[in-house]
Amino acid sequence: MNNTQLSLAVPKARSLPRAIPTGSLAFKLATPKVSYAATQQNELLAALPREALEALFEDLELVEMPFGKELFDYGSTLDYAYFPTTAIVSLLYVMEDGATTEIAVVGHEGVAGASLLDGERAMCAAVVQSAGHGYRLKTQHLRAAFNLGGALPQLLMRYTNALFAQMAQNAVGGRHSSIEQKLCRWLLDRLDRSPSNELKVTQELISIMLGVRRESITAAAGKLQEEGLIHYRRGNITVLDRTGLEDYAGECYKVAKTEYDRLLVDVARC
Repeated sequence: MNNTQLSLAVPKARSLPRAIPTGSLAFKLATPKVSYAATQQNELLAALPREALEALFEDLELVEMPFGKELFDYGSTLDYAYFPTTAIVSLLYVMEDGATTEIAVVGHEGVAGASLLDGERAMCAAVVQSAGHGYRLKTQHLRAAFNLGGALPQLLMRYTNALFAQMAQNAVGGRHSSIEQKLCRWLLDRLDRSPSNELKVTQELISIMLGVRRESITAAAGKLQEEGLIHYRRGNITVLDRTGLEDYAGECYKVAKTEYDRLLVDVARC
């Protein structure tokens, strides 16, 4: 069973908890050529008509996305859009005092940094949370393809709606859900974008992302383990009962999941 490594990075200029590594790792081109079969690993790219997708091949780059790699920071120019295939990206809001809140997560179902307006700047930071690969496309080329019309604008607008639903539910859940429900949702969001039911992650990292005390996460994880939903050992969480985890998370998870399921149905019809 493959482990999914989770790690985060944020700008050096900010003073942040030691649990979050800082610094920026360079991209490596994973291959000099882009193949049609490989692009099918990203669901948005896979939903494009073949002719429209192949028209992007000259500008698409397949890159390694190492964990901790910052794709863009709050206020920075959005130079690239990223279509993860096996990587997972966390969208973060980092306050001046270093407090970090995760507002959404992006995996093989979507895209991060899709800027459709010239000069648009990032409203959050994006950091690779699980190492893998993905495609990047310069935003100027994405905008040019968007302006041609066809399937791409429809897909991006549908995905934006699903992403907004995730952000909205995270905001509501952060205020009204129990710590156990927040933890369940956080784990499920990763499982939806991972090939395994095993996650390599520390309680300290989860506490930072959820904005709660580490002791609270320890207690919540212990409760979920007692109920047979997860097995936790230092730095590693294995989900034993996904259905039970979804039931425990309740509306905190299901509303956003419904939007993504609807997106997939719409994508299949394109």
